[in-house]
Amino acid sequence: MLFQDAMSMALTDHGVDTIFGLVGDGNLFVMESFRRTPGTTYIGVANEATAVEAASGYANVTGRLGVATVTHGPALTNTVTPLIDAVKAKLPLLLLAGDTRPEDHLHAQNVPQREVVAAAGAGFVPIRTPSTLAEDIATAIHRAHVEMRPIVVNMPAHYQWAETEYLRAPSRLVDDKDVRPADHTVEAALGVIAGANRPLVLAGRGAIDPRARAAVLRFAARIGAPVGTTLKARDLFRGEQHNVGIVGTVAHEVAQSTIAAADCVIAFGASLNRYTTVGGSLSEKRRVVQVDDDRRSLGQYFAPDVGVLGDAARTADAFVKLLDEAEIKATKFASPELAAKLARTTEAPDRSNDRHVDIRTVVRRVEEAVSADRTVVTDSGRFVYHAWPGISVQDPRHFVHTANYGSIGLGMGTAIGAAVARRGHPTLLLTGDGGFMLGGLNEFNTAVRNGLDLIVMLFNDGSFGAEHIQLVNRDLDPYLSLFDWPDFGPVVDALGGRGFTVRNLGELDRALSHLPDRDRPVLIDVHIDPNLVSSAR
Repeated sequence: MLFQDAMSMALTDHGVDTIFGLVGDGNLFVMESFRRTPGTTYIGVANEATAVEAASGYANVTGRLGVATVTHGPALTNTVTPLIDAVKAKLPLLLLAGDTRPEDHLHAQNVPQREVVAAAGAGFVPIRTPSTLAEDIATAIHRAHVEMRPIVVNMPAHYQWAETEYLRAPSRLVDDKDVRPADHTVEAALGVIAGANRPLVLAGRGAIDPRARAAVLRFAARIGAPVGTTLKARDLFRGEQHNVGIVGTVAHEVAQSTIAAADCVIAFGASLNRYTTVGGSLSEKRRVVQVDDDRRSLGQYFAPDVGVLGDAARTADAFVKLLDEAEIKATKFASPELAAKLARTTEAPDRSNDRHVDIRTVVRRVEEAVSADRTVVTDSGRFVYHAWPGISVQDPRHFVHTANYGSIGLGMGTAIGAAVARRGHPTLLLTGDGGFMLGGLNEFNTAVRNGLDLIVMLFNDGSFGAEHIQLVNRDLDPYLSLFDWPDFGPVVDALGGRGFTVRNLGELDRALSHLPDRDRPVLIDVHIDPNLVSSAR
């Protein structure tokens, strides 16, 4: 068969049914063949970076391999920023990239693609010959899952239309998630846990499956500990009376005081990065037990008192078993008084006027107005310090942020992938005006063309907010950070969506009241005061 048909078959043989991409001469016929294959979906985007962003959103929400495709040269270099973001997020992705003929070193689009990929921190697997493509694809998919990072599959453009024999290569993936912890590490951890008077149990993205959640809650109840999560595992313990919520830089006041009082933290499936630990302070004056089924996460950011390589559910149950055998009593840290404090909520006074809406009020009203079964995606920017604590999800997998690399502008592409992954459920994108102009506006029509149920809340302070506040804080003119953007409502209408411009509470309520009757992607451009947006809570 032809190379392009063999490539399509190799991908579908490994369960790939959705690809996000932008075609050129290096990948055109491979994607044309894939698109004709029954049961497949190809989503064409406007920018190559978006293809990788969408694959990331898809992988985040589904837990499956995300797949993108681009052609060669500038198409590949356009993907570097989202590739780095996915590397830092530890996402299994496949990027199918065309390449120029190796003998044509003077080709205008020629670039050392292996070196570009290496600089991004991603892996590189070349299609060696048309006859080895099935084996090469199997290798790339295996590496993506084992290494938990994007792998770029390099496809020389001239292989297309070459004839080859297709020899199916079986999957090399092995289920390695049910890792039994070693007895001596469980006993060492228990020595720390048994000596704690005020233990806190923390769960990360590696402990969000239902089995792990149930086991971790049993363990927390057994030792009398409140529970909390990392940002990426947010709302895992929603509804639990001793849930302190997000632990880290966006923690609320009661959570902060509870964390400060803890003398021991037992973390399951959490890497304990600088944001969760607030610059490492979580490990100061308290002992830490870290449990993870990925040995690379153990001690990645600091050395815990005890590190346990093991599955979260197995390890939590092993802890409970030893606690029962030793007849160790539960602490009283998860007290009725703490539950009462956590149940109390305070609502900040509204600071809206005729020209700007208070961002805190916007977040509260969006939380109530958008269906609870939503998928939430956030771009990066100063607004997240209000959006992250205020917008909830029913399942941690339904929350995706794009701040792994600290880049703005990755939100729209990620939201497109998330929306494709959860068709039938609304996807809510929270973005700033700078991020939307950098990488969102050019893809809004992609959401329209593909009939996605997308709601974009645009927090528009007319500036690059992080830079604005730095200038203002030094009594300097913030001119360099300010922008006179166009009115986004009519722009979105022209792109085939439905746009609203909001400058006061009445306009906000009218825009939100439209959401139940939406029949196309919606954008609500909310004007907020750049001087009233926090850099931290």
